[in-house]
Amino acid sequence: MLRRLAFVVLALLIAGGAAFWLLTMPRPLSAAVLPEGKGDPAKGELLFWAGGCASCHAAPGSKGDDRLKLAGGEAIASPFGTFHAPNISPDKTNGIGNWTTLDFVNAMKLGLGPQGQHLYPAFPYTSYQRMPIGDLVDLKAFLDTLPAVATANQPHELPFPFSVRRGVALWKLLYLDDQTFEPDPSKSDEINRGAYLVNGPGHCNECHTPRSAIGGLDRSRALAGAPDPSGKGTIPNITPGKGGIGDWSADEIANFLETGMTPDFDSVGGTMVEVQENMAKLPASDRAAIAAYLKDLAPIDSGT
Repeated sequence: MLRRLAFVVLALLIAGGAAFWLLTMPRPLSAAVLPEGKGDPAKGELLFWAGGCASCHAAPGSKGDDRLKLAGGEAIASPFGTFHAPNISPDKTNGIGNWTTLDFVNAMKLGLGPQGQHLYPAFPYTSYQRMPIGDLVDLKAFLDTLPAVATANQPHELPFPFSVRRGVALWKLLYLDDQTFEPDPSKSDEINRGAYLVNGPGHCNECHTPRSAIGGLDRSRALAGAPDPSGKGTIPNITPGKGGIGDWSADEIANFLETGMTPDFDSVGGTMVEVQENMAKLPASDRAAIAAYLKDLAPIDSGT
């Protein structure tokens, strides 16, 4: 009897292991998805600032042209451990200089590294997946023009079981849908542009939307504010609901993104400082589009 029970347990373990292995296998995109021709670095630069790439991937405290030296190193605290933003400069040893355009697209759309390794979602590919592949090709073209920096990457500081990278694939089954942004035909071009910037490259949901116990975005409360993942305070509601920015006009929102000044003449603070500085580099029409989209959102009250 005991022998039979041991056999059953062993069989279940083998079956479970096989199921885990199959479910977590990387399934990268093929080169057939790439558009013909090279990317446009000028368009890529706009996406670079919209995405705030320098905020995590430039050396902490860097200013001016040093913001374009993407040596990595920003520590990202979370309930699951501390992540360290990697070097994404064109350095061939420590950065992404040896990545192909397809490697880059797979990282941004599917959270997969060049060897098929699952990337941790501290890298916000749950938002970047909304970006069309053509935009990602343009962004890679711009990154390739930046200075190569030889700074080595720092390892993440994660306890078990979060240190088991293969397990990230199970998380992706719940929270990664590989859906590209599609304009809403019932909305204006301006609102659709804002929706794309907010939900795609701008990845505003990654901070302003609350998360489940396992770190997935609760999209039923999109942009309604969330606890700061570092454990220090909260990130505000940016919907028109109670506790949000319903009292702000579209012009006031756009002005805040350009200047960092609130309607009551306070100034931006905390981690939003760098976000605002990045947004200030966008065309005025894009800041206006973001404002129009936020004003058009369904109101969600804070803390409800």
